[in-house]
Amino acid sequence: MKKILVIGSSGAGKSTFSRRLGAATGLQVIHLDILHWKPNWTEPGKEEWRQTVEDALKGEAWIMDGNFSGTMEMRVRAADTVIFLDLPRVLCVYRILKRVVTYRKGTRPDMAEGCDEKFDWKFLKWVWNYPQRTKPKVEALLRAAENEKTVIRLKSRSEVDKFLTDFHGASVLK
Repeated sequence: MKKILVIGSSGAGKSTFSRRLGAATGLQVIHLDILHWKPNWTEPGKEEWRQTVEDALKGEAWIMDGNFSGTMEMRVRAADTVIFLDLPRVLCVYRILKRVVTYRKGTRPDMAEGCDEKFDWKFLKWVWNYPQRTKPKVEALLRAAENEKTVIRLKSRSEVDKFLTDFHGASVLK
């Protein structure tokens, strides 16, 4: 495992998981939110964003976390391992609300500078609808890749913790 893609709904814990996995492996962690967003939640153009992702994928080894469906296929193609944090939506919504409170009037560590945390009903609705709207597309993409990639699905906090505990110290990177 040298190129690890971590995906899942917002609030699933992708960034925290990636940081912990990065600490265990020594691999560079790339948070796509930091690369994507410009101050005041401004998005780059489509071509600029694709080029940014292509450049990030050129690294020899990395852990990359984020959704961004427009570049999902290229990221899955580049990865040797995909970890899908498929956690319950109630937990994801709770974590979104918790981080709004925790980082209010500030920028969280896995977000681009100038993107202060804020409450956003549209975003909360997107997270709530992820299982019906986005997850089926992600699952189809992972099914198509599972013969060529290692695909790991973690469905609970305890599965996430067990994976990281079992992984820590393992020699799977050799």
